Amino acid sequence: MLKVKPPDGYPPEEGRYLRGNDLSPVAVCAILNTYDFKIPQRITDIVRVSIETGAALAGTLQTENIGIEKIIANVVANPNIRYLVLCAVESPGHLCGEALISLMEYGVDEKKKIIDTEAPTPYLYNTPIESIERFRKQVKLINLLNEGNPEEIKKAVWACYQEEQTEFRGYLLHDPGAYPEPPIVKPITWRITEPWKVVTKEEERRLKEVMERAEAAGKKESRTRREDG
Repeated sequence: MLKVKPPDGYPPEEGRYLRGNDLSPVAVCAILNTYDFKIPQRITDIVRVSIETGAALAGTLQTENIGIEKIIANVVANPNIRYLVLCAVESPGHLCGEALISLMEYGVDEKKKIIDTEAPTPYLYNTPIESIERFRKQVKLINLLNEGNPEEIKKAVWACYQEEQTEFRGYLLHDPGAYPEPPIVKPITWRITEPWKVVTKEEERRLKEVMERAEAAGKKESRTRREDG
């Protein structure tokens, strides 16, 4: 089975993730639907279990633009990564999980907007088309969106690095070896961190509504945690 040593500069993007086994065929992405300064224990457990089980990278995804771009940059820099496990509860404001699923299935249009997603600003302005298409070819998405049982994530990661095909939740998984093309090591250089500034008025209006709903949902969850605690 062909494996390659990740190049210097891997992973090119910083973020809220842990680095594990560089030769592993799987990375794990857990949706973070709360404020990043107070990450829930359930998300921390998913990331920890993923790395302990053998994932190459495991971390969180909070936005449907920069967040996805960072995942793409880090994954295509390591050809050994052939699966991406998407899990945890969807973000009601950003819909970043839904955006990632649509990206894998439909790609982007000429404006680098993810096709067929309801996410408010699904633009991958900072990422070359070469990297986007490479990401879609290199990895298979294992969709566990809205699920967050660490034991199930552990089973998914384990199945991905078996030598023989292993069934997991309808997926036939095994380690196919490294993707047969050189790594692409390109950090994000043109950082559009406020993509709503380059979208239409209608998209701006819709984004504002979504952001307000997301803020309200975050405050409600914070109140619930305080009351439960």
